[in-house]
Amino acid sequence: MFLLLPFDSLVVNLLGISITVLFTLLLVFIIVPAIFGVSFGIRRVYMKTLLKIFQWATLRIERGAKEKNHPLYKPYINGIIAKEPTSLEEEIKEIRRSGSGKALDTPEFELSDIFYFCRKGIETIMDDEVTKRFSAEELESWNLLSRTNYNFQYISLRLTVLWGLGVLIRYCFLLPLRIALAFTGISLLVTGTTVVGYLPNGRCKEFLSKHVHLMCYRICVRALTAIITYHDRENRPRNGGICVANHTSPIDVIILASDGYYAMVGQIHGGLMGVIQRAMVKACPHVWFERSEVKDRHLVAKRLTEHVQDKSKLPILIFPEGTCINNTSVMMFKKGSFEIGATVYPVAIKYDPQFGDAFWNSSKYGMVTYLLRMMTSWAIVCSVWYLPPMTRQPEEDAVHFANRVKSAIARQGGLVDLLWDGGLKREKVKDAFKEEQQKLYSKMIVGNHEDRSRS
Repeated sequence: MFLLLPFDSLVVNLLGISITVLFTLLLVFIIVPAIFGVSFGIRRVYMKTLLKIFQWATLRIERGAKEKNHPLYKPYINGIIAKEPTSLEEEIKEIRRSGSGKALDTPEFELSDIFYFCRKGIETIMDDEVTKRFSAEELESWNLLSRTNYNFQYISLRLTVLWGLGVLIRYCFLLPLRIALAFTGISLLVTGTTVVGYLPNGRCKEFLSKHVHLMCYRICVRALTAIITYHDRENRPRNGGICVANHTSPIDVIILASDGYYAMVGQIHGGLMGVIQRAMVKACPHVWFERSEVKDRHLVAKRLTEHVQDKSKLPILIFPEGTCINNTSVMMFKKGSFEIGATVYPVAIKYDPQFGDAFWNSSKYGMVTYLLRMMTSWAIVCSVWYLPPMTRQPEEDAVHFANRVKSAIARQGGLVDLLWDGGLKREKVKDAFKEEQQKLYSKMIVGNHEDRSRS
């Protein structure tokens, strides 16, 4: 039997006291408030303090850059080509008038028409609307993270010390705390849903399942130091409907599920994610698909239709873009979830990139690396707007309905409304997009020819 020296005994006692104090603080200030859905306002004070530090650091950088004659921000942050929304016919008409002075309907075809397509092609290459939606936003203020101003250099000793202090706080204090909270939230979710899953179906099981999910998601939200502002909560999704939202990050699920009770839709995974999915589905009717079933659109639509037709079942949470976009835009919604005739509850999510970039660039970062970046950022700050429910109008097809919902989300969240498919970041442009331009030009030429034939 080994005897501890007095010094060793003191270290062990101090370590035990520290762990006890830390666990007590976690329990009192984070876990218990998460259980009851309350907040002491500590995260809000933390956010305001960070904003003041960022403002001071930015002013100091701007003054230092001015003294040293260094450019501070990237030029053309918001785009390099000034474009006004005009139609193909209008632009070709302008080219013809400036080139030959003839009216648009005089010739069937002019060689100058080629210049329109050449210019459009060059503009698309130089200022690609799709590619730039999958890279992080450039900030105009320094947030003391690694993603700073593009050419930030040494300015002063105080700024360098401040940055070093920030690294210590984020990696030595916030990261271990957040990992502990995430582990607690996931463990409680798996354990709680498994236990609830053994209860007989009924109101008691539904009540316990709802509160176990909410409690665990709220703990996970605190693991990211997420500061969320929910607007118009009277429009929150109801049973028998579909909740659709723009997609920036995998944590969108946690952001929404910490304020509501949803049935998730997704592919069955293995590993830790598979354990969580199997535990969750025991307590709540989530909709999970096997890998071979995901590509069967008819089977997916059938399962979703059966779910929403049962008004006692939870609203389904879906991200119709199918991929993460960089918090600046909303891209094309897949029409599948808009074909089944259910009430749609649109939700707009907008993140504040000053405290941390929530966008997941899946082609650049793996899930583990991405979560590490999230947990070493200052905080995740975002706003969530619940929009009034929308239904498909008579004579309106699924595509137009999806575009109408997408436009409403983009307008509310202050995002750019784009028609492009987010899948283009990994795939070639579909022939349908090329044919659409060909049809527009052909229609213009053939239409002019038919008009002249009638005259």
